[in-house]
Amino acid sequence: MQTGKKSQLFLYDTTLRDGTQGEAIHFSLSDKLRIAKRLDEFGIQYIEGGWPGSNPKDFAFFNHLKDLELKQAKIAAFGSTRKAHLGVEEDPQIQLLLQAQSPVVTLFGKSWLFHVLEVLKTTAEENLAMIRDSIKFLKSHGREVIFDAEHFFDGFKADKGYALECINAAEESGADFIVLCDTNGGSLPWEIGNITAEVLSRCRTPVGIHTHNDGELAVANALVAIEAGALQVQGTINGYGERTGNCNLISVIANLELKMGRRVLPHGKLKELRELSLFIDEIANVRPNPRAPFVGKSAFAHKGGTHVNALQKALSSYEHIDPLAVGNTRRILIGELSGRSNIILKAKELGIALEENNPNIQRILNKIKELEAKGYEFESAEASFALLLKKTLSPYPPFFNLMEYHVSIRQLPAKNYKVCEATVKLSIRGERIYTVAEGDGPVHALDRALREALAKFYPEISQVRLEDYKVRIVDSKEGTASSIRVWVESTDGKRNWSTVGVSHDIVEASWLALFDSIEYWLLKKTEEQA
Repeated sequence: MQTGKKSQLFLYDTTLRDGTQGEAIHFSLSDKLRIAKRLDEFGIQYIEGGWPGSNPKDFAFFNHLKDLELKQAKIAAFGSTRKAHLGVEEDPQIQLLLQAQSPVVTLFGKSWLFHVLEVLKTTAEENLAMIRDSIKFLKSHGREVIFDAEHFFDGFKADKGYALECINAAEESGADFIVLCDTNGGSLPWEIGNITAEVLSRCRTPVGIHTHNDGELAVANALVAIEAGALQVQGTINGYGERTGNCNLISVIANLELKMGRRVLPHGKLKELRELSLFIDEIANVRPNPRAPFVGKSAFAHKGGTHVNALQKALSSYEHIDPLAVGNTRRILIGELSGRSNIILKAKELGIALEENNPNIQRILNKIKELEAKGYEFESAEASFALLLKKTLSPYPPFFNLMEYHVSIRQLPAKNYKVCEATVKLSIRGERIYTVAEGDGPVHALDRALREALAKFYPEISQVRLEDYKVRIVDSKEGTASSIRVWVESTDGKRNWSTVGVSHDIVEASWLALFDSIEYWLLKKTEEQA
């Protein structure tokens, strides 16, 4: 029996093919080329580029392979075994796999007799011949061939003998890897482990594992198969894929290197894990999952006062790894569950020295709990919290004072005309400033009026722009009298910061968040220039 415990383990990425079968996941040709280049630089050994026979974009990808100048990754073209009762030389899909000119071809074939009889509508013998003919033909043309035994675990459980015949057919025909697929994603870890071990006891060809996440066990199932001796693991970055997704290679890589002692990346690349995850999300136009293990924004975020107090004494008390190992960072959250340790560590994180016996700590805690009772949340509004800290610990003169603001919406249906207008009156350095601005909505108009009022004294304010704006009803049972929480993310092109405002009035809540955003930026600029 192969154990594979000291053998090289290969990473096989199928983000560009299987990943794009996920809902709302789309990549252009240029996207696919950029991703392939990045995966190669990261250290992935196999990159599945797509199915040349399925669409023109995938075929075009293989035509551009020569332009990629990959350092070490092998590109695989994906396709199926020949059609039933059709000669392999006559199958146009097989010919397209050859025309792709990729060094590797990954073929999937049926290994569940139910699928052979009910989906392919052919015989058990013909399916075995399809596997043999397709692999032999591609091997005769110098290709490395990976055979994906589709629905293998379901097939094994239904008819063990036939599933193993499919594996034998692939091995006898010269397949370089035989990959066991949990295509429906419903198998349990002990099933995967036991079945993989049995296959390895009968098979000399290296075995791989391909799992889906329908039971939320794709990563666990892949790791169990590797522990049993599988030498290739297939998956996608961030777990993209059909239905609930594929095995998440991000989590697999972290567990292999940090928990199982299996080196699968070049030295130093593990620290780029979070960066890779964010890169793929950005290309896919998908919001990163904040709770993603290892690489998510919340993966090392600590809120409970007891937890944070323990972290002060020993980081490993509430962290299973050092976040820096995967390119992530520790975050101390502030909220109603916070204790003194949260405030001290958060202040340190923001560059503010705060002694444990500082009497202001309790004042800050009381203020936070008072504000959170009104609907505030500071976990994702660190700039608002930093302002609260600064104003409590070392009060500073305001950059500007609000005298009044006004927002109006005029709509003339007969003329198909609508305009939002905001006026802002500020006092800055003893001078009264009055501005009027129009916008696409009341918040946009208010934001523009505020910036115009400040521009004379702080011309660099033009660098600041609104990056994101979210509204949440705090207590929906109150209906239209509910409190509104507005969260704003701003940027000056170099850094991003977030602020929050709460009110029964959405315009006032927006003003409070905008006010904090501008004040925070002005404070940071002043500190940098000091």
